[in-house]
Amino acid sequence: MPTVAPVNVDGFVVRAGFLNDHAFFASGEGDVVIAGQGETTLRPHKSGLLAAEVAADGVGLITSGDDGCIYRCSPDGSFELVAERPRKWIDLIAAGPSGAVAFASGRVAWVRLADGQEKEFQHERAVGGLAFAPKGLRLAVSRYDGATLWWAGTDSAPAELTWKGAHLGISFSPDSKFLVTAMQENALHGWRLSDSKDMRMSGYPAKVKSFSWSAKGRYLATSGANAAILWPYFGKNGPMGQSPLQLGSRQGLLVTAVSCHPVEDVTAVGYQDGSIAMCRIEDKAEVPLRGPGEGPVSSIGWDRDGFRLAFGTEAGEAGVISLKD
Repeated sequence: MPTVAPVNVDGFVVRAGFLNDHAFFASGEGDVVIAGQGETTLRPHKSGLLAAEVAADGVGLITSGDDGCIYRCSPDGSFELVAERPRKWIDLIAAGPSGAVAFASGRVAWVRLADGQEKEFQHERAVGGLAFAPKGLRLAVSRYDGATLWWAGTDSAPAELTWKGAHLGISFSPDSKFLVTAMQENALHGWRLSDSKDMRMSGYPAKVKSFSWSAKGRYLATSGANAAILWPYFGKNGPMGQSPLQLGSRQGLLVTAVSCHPVEDVTAVGYQDGSIAMCRIEDKAEVPLRGPGEGPVSSIGWDRDGFRLAFGTEAGEAGVISLKD
């Protein structure tokens, strides 16, 4: 049976996951709690923490806040300033290859390379989301009416992808063949990058705020409905002409967070009532991992082997679920 080890976190959990073997919990109050042999609390930001992303090496945690600072936090309890934009509200960040970090404020996005060099990217409308391609320094920026693709390591002109509406969260497929955005309306939009073919994924009763690619990139799992909605991305047409899978359906209860297992075709599903389940894609079999709590699940994340799951809620509950003794 799964076991749950609670972790003491103060405030809304912005992000939960793992840095190597250490679970982490980034709180909106500004704390980063590292749980391993005991618990260590870091406070890199002067006030609130707005976003957190695991670095590409899996060891560091990149955080940003309303103090205009971007930090890299380490499991040993140390942290270092990566970049700073005084008086800017930095709530969008992305971690890229070779130590690159992207961040944005208003209509401007920046990429800071590991050697300290920074590049600035201007847009006509406010930036809604940032994502690096799985390989190379290609940065996708979502915005109003579409997305812009930049090669961060060169001065070449960007590629523009258009679709009416406000585009927020953004993600490349693991094979870099597709780009998907979560829209301000209750829908996803995507493009096949080989020819900019549009893909519409609609029918959600709520906004999609969490998505995760399956281990082999065959499915994109999403929140925003009373089940985890998994869109198929095998074949050259992606989800076009195919119906999504629905995992962990709950009557009258929204899915608020999803995280696909790093090895198996399994998805962890967090719900509006704080409960968490694990669902197998092949046959939709479910295993309950946690019962209802005091608030919606805000973030869940697997360790690299897929034996432990870190979770956090909007009410400040947090913990590590272990699947083996």
